[in-house]
Amino acid sequence: MSDWLITNADIVNEGRRLHADLRVRGGRIEAIAPKLAAKPGERVFDAHGRVLIPGMIDDHVHFREPGYTAKADIASESRAAAAGGVTSFIDMPNTNPPTLTHALLEDKYALAARSSAINYAFYFGASNDNLDAIRALDPRTVPGVKVFLCESTGNLCVSDPATLDGVFRNSPVLVAVHCEDDRIVHANIDRAKAQYGDAIPMRMHADIRSRQACFDSTKWAVETARRHGTRLHVLHVSTADELALFEPGTIVGKRITAETCVHFLRYTDADYKALGGKIKCNPSIKAASDRDALMRALTDTRLDILATDHAPHLLEEKAQPYTRCPSGIPLIQFALQSALEHVFDGKLTLERLVETTSHAPATLFAIKDRGFLREGCFADLALIDLEMPQTVKRDDVLSKCGWSPFEGDTFRASVAATWVNGNLVWNAGKLDDASRGQRLEFNR
Repeated sequence: MSDWLITNADIVNEGRRLHADLRVRGGRIEAIAPKLAAKPGERVFDAHGRVLIPGMIDDHVHFREPGYTAKADIASESRAAAAGGVTSFIDMPNTNPPTLTHALLEDKYALAARSSAINYAFYFGASNDNLDAIRALDPRTVPGVKVFLCESTGNLCVSDPATLDGVFRNSPVLVAVHCEDDRIVHANIDRAKAQYGDAIPMRMHADIRSRQACFDSTKWAVETARRHGTRLHVLHVSTADELALFEPGTIVGKRITAETCVHFLRYTDADYKALGGKIKCNPSIKAASDRDALMRALTDTRLDILATDHAPHLLEEKAQPYTRCPSGIPLIQFALQSALEHVFDGKLTLERLVETTSHAPATLFAIKDRGFLREGCFADLALIDLEMPQTVKRDDVLSKCGWSPFEGDTFRASVAATWVNGNLVWNAGKLDDASRGQRLEFNR
């Protein structure tokens, strides 16, 4: 079922475009060349000139399993991901129980092996008292350690200075950080409560999870990483202010890297008026000037990766007043389409989009044989139709939470097909989830 000849494709890979065919055999790419002849036993898929890219590797998701499976689970969210051209994910540790021990990490891998439609890996979580477990991690089996520098969903904030210093000094794998200053955020919340009581307007979120909270925390993380030589990855950068802390250039050889997310490139604080709690997330969506600066930084290589921070909550939870409304947005199914809007608008090239969603994550985490359209690599592929618009309807949503902030939006492109390890899991709006993804391996 994983032998294919994909013909007549506009292949975008490693900064180049090539009109060619691509052969898949045994789940891997066997050949890329014009006018390949079909072999016995392989199925032919005519791409009709559409764009074939490596599937997105989303290095930042919250699939909520175990512990919060009323909102989402690995089965539901991996299928939503496949429909969006995402072929691999790296899930965060703030589940219940949180992923703070080697045994709990392996439990999550076992869950994914049974249920994930796409490929998977899981961060190891840092807490105030698991430094020894972090020191003992095997770099070949773990993508990175996640450190929360501020309370967010799951309350894994690491507050002990000695522990933080130890993680940055001793982690044998990349350290990925959620950067917001906890003291600043709590002071801002206290001021908002004093002014508004329980009726804090949702638009205040950008002031509560403020740009100062982001900048101060990111500055501390970057300075600490430089002092210890830590391989640091700063997650979901949301402000223009933070960009001065990062250097432009190819991701190869960088010791400090950063990502932004699709929602920071689409929404601004003006959108709280229409969408309210639906776009409440941590860190917060901020001003149009931040959005525009992030877009430029993604283009000029100051920012390295475009991710989702996919984080589902139930619609009734998101409808609650500010202090009870949880932070997080379901995004993964339509993330590539949202990002492609910037290509249509001339703000981002398709080649750079592929770099930030596929090549760079594969390079950053040293993921074995994925993220590129190369002979010998796994056939993780997304076929994009740049001439087939899609208006998002609630019935289209595959995430378990059952809603999307993109409802009613029309994207100018659609995901026509997705292959995972050579298996055609999404085609013409239909899902085939008979196959399972594979555990990501790391060349370390």
